[in-house]
Amino acid sequence: MAFPIERGLAKTFAGHIHWRACGSGPVVMVSHINQQSSAVMVELLQALAPNFRAIAIDYPSHGNSDHIDWQPTIEDYARAVVDTMNDLGVTTAFALGEAVGAAVSIALAKGWPDRIRKVVAINTPYFTDAANAKNDIADIAKVRPADPTGFPLPRTIEFLLKNDPEHAPMRPTQSWMDRINTAQLEIGRDRWQAMQALAKFDPLAGLRAVKCPVLMLYGENFIYGRHRPLMQAACPAARIETIPGGRFCMTWERATDIAAHARAFLT
Repeated sequence: MAFPIERGLAKTFAGHIHWRACGSGPVVMVSHINQQSSAVMVELLQALAPNFRAIAIDYPSHGNSDHIDWQPTIEDYARAVVDTMNDLGVTTAFALGEAVGAAVSIALAKGWPDRIRKVVAINTPYFTDAANAKNDIADIAKVRPADPTGFPLPRTIEFLLKNDPEHAPMRPTQSWMDRINTAQLEIGRDRWQAMQALAKFDPLAGLRAVKCPVLMLYGENFIYGRHRPLMQAACPAARIETIPGGRFCMTWERATDIAAHARAFLT
């Protein structure tokens, strides 16, 4: 059964933040991947809905949230989540996110330990140093076409699979690609804000400071999965689990599996 998706706007320090939500029960605040929006989390919201009230925001400049003309940090995205919780009357919640969203979830637990009960960090990215971050972002930019002004151009699924298969789920379709194209057009020229924020964020330091229970989920074929030992060393109490056959965008393609792992951990 598909649960109906509710939508709204929350007043925050970064303007109005758009959110999607469904279900009832303990609240899970869901944070999305770079250059996307809560629109890619609809399947996961519905998969969580039988047991939780799942709420996903669009970061500032993303989706239907207000655009900002300054470079945010991961902590700013986390603050937008907390401000949304405040606007909706949510006192405490679980934090869940993939990639950039995993970093946001870690920042939430570090910065607001009295508000975040547990963290589910999915496909946590990691740059070894500033040069690695710069090079990785440059490589990604090469396969994100833009017009001469820097505004995003749509991609076909054939283009993605030929040039950037590591940033696709295992079974992508043009319908999936169209949703990504829409999300990038919504962000426009601000689409690199989240990656620049991620480049300045240290997930290892964040994990060392987190006191609540942490579940780290990795797709078997995720590009940064090789850094799992570093993550475990930074947070020895963290539970690390692998989704067989998973890669990037698991919160979308493997929503049922993600929800099952999250449900077992959070309840």
